[in-house]
Amino acid sequence: MTLALILLVMLLGGVAAAWAGGGSPRAARVVALVTLSVASLLAVTLLPGVSHLTGMPGASWVSEVNLHWIPRFGIGFHLAVDGFSLLLILLTLFLGFICVLVSWEEIRERVGFFHLNLLWTLAGVVGVFSALDLFLFFVFWEVMLVPMYFLISIWGHERRAYAAMKFFIFTQASSLLMLIAMVCLVLLHYDVTGHLTFDYLDLLQAQPAPASFWLMAGFFIAFAVKLPTVPWHTWLPDAHTQAPTAGSVILAGVLLKTGGYGLVRFVIPLFPDAALAFTPGAMLLGITGILYGALLAFAQDDFKRLVAYSSISHMGFVLVGVFAWNAVALNGAVMQMLAHGISTSALFAMAGLLQHRLHTRDMCAMGGLWSRAPRLCAVALFFVVASVGMPGLGNFIGEFLVLWGTFQHSVPAAVFAGLGLVVGAVYSLRLVQRAFHGPDAAAPPLAELDRRELSLFAALAFAILWLGLVPNAFLAIADPSLVWLDAQVSFRGVLP
Repeated sequence: MTLALILLVMLLGGVAAAWAGGGSPRAARVVALVTLSVASLLAVTLLPGVSHLTGMPGASWVSEVNLHWIPRFGIGFHLAVDGFSLLLILLTLFLGFICVLVSWEEIRERVGFFHLNLLWTLAGVVGVFSALDLFLFFVFWEVMLVPMYFLISIWGHERRAYAAMKFFIFTQASSLLMLIAMVCLVLLHYDVTGHLTFDYLDLLQAQPAPASFWLMAGFFIAFAVKLPTVPWHTWLPDAHTQAPTAGSVILAGVLLKTGGYGLVRFVIPLFPDAALAFTPGAMLLGITGILYGALLAFAQDDFKRLVAYSSISHMGFVLVGVFAWNAVALNGAVMQMLAHGISTSALFAMAGLLQHRLHTRDMCAMGGLWSRAPRLCAVALFFVVASVGMPGLGNFIGEFLVLWGTFQHSVPAAVFAGLGLVVGAVYSLRLVQRAFHGPDAAAPPLAELDRRELSLFAALAFAILWLGLVPNAFLAIADPSLVWLDAQVSFRGVLP
């Protein structure tokens, strides 16, 4: 019942934060931190169970709860986590702390309601990473979107209403496709077995249907929109640019990962034959995202838009890694999700911090910052270097493993994906040069990092170093999940 308890703590914590915020904004922030602390402690208690996983039937889940909910329609309250989903839940809760800290000074109005939406968004994400009933999964998928819409539309910047509506329309339209595919899959399974169920483990046993490709496409598009994948990426730059800093951290660090998780958990195991047939198209979309996102990032003057487009490029590696059909690339995709969540969240936090101090996101108006705030700029440089993929940091491990695995699948695909790293280095160095060096464009006072800000960046730096220097600690946690996935789709058997 630990999973249900984590969700209950976060949902009730959101209500408590909203109530506490009526008396004191500080009280709402403290309640949010306490809520995340309790949820994190509960999640950490699940870690020792990973060592007992084998990836074989009956030993695939660290924690599981399976209760009847709407048995008439085959819908249950089925939650379970393995090592892969547990890593993403821990990432979600860790970045929840970062969101509270980065919004400490930025959010001044309706602070209690802000933290309600923040905690409920995170609760929805935890539900997405743990739901094994498809209907329940869809419920949590929607739960995380509505409060995210409010975070952007209420506390965002000048064009927040437009960005929030665009985010909502894109995600809702793609969610509708997934719902249709989900219901069709359940009905096709019912026609064959006479058993009406939305349970993931039951549906895994379904025989390939004639419409498998179109069912797979419904799920794939929903997850590709969230990843985001070109050409369904256009909601992301606007949402990132207009969202408050905490909203950008959630979007980049957490919500995009639900797309990668959905590909690994649902698309590949439920539709292995259709997914294999779609591999050339998926690889093309992934490589296009890597290169196109990097080129668009290079063309930006807005700090947040540059980081937003870089996310499109970096998450393209996840798509390529998943569809390379080997364990090396899949491990790389998992590492890339974790590392990108940390490094890009740090860059968005830095962008929000600079906007709060300078009242601009335009890098042309930032020149010469290093001479005025060297400590701040040194921290920013560290995370820019991490995003580039410096050896010893987490992003390098993820991208290296994806390229290595992709090389085994297709040499041209690996070469073109690797070009994205070159362009990424160019736009990253351009960011550093324009924002932190060069002539001083304007000289308003620029405060150095305070203790709260140093603490949050130190935590992020430690995490990205830990990923880079001790990657096996994380790969070992995810490995039983990938072994289980291998057994489900028979990677070695389906390879041409």
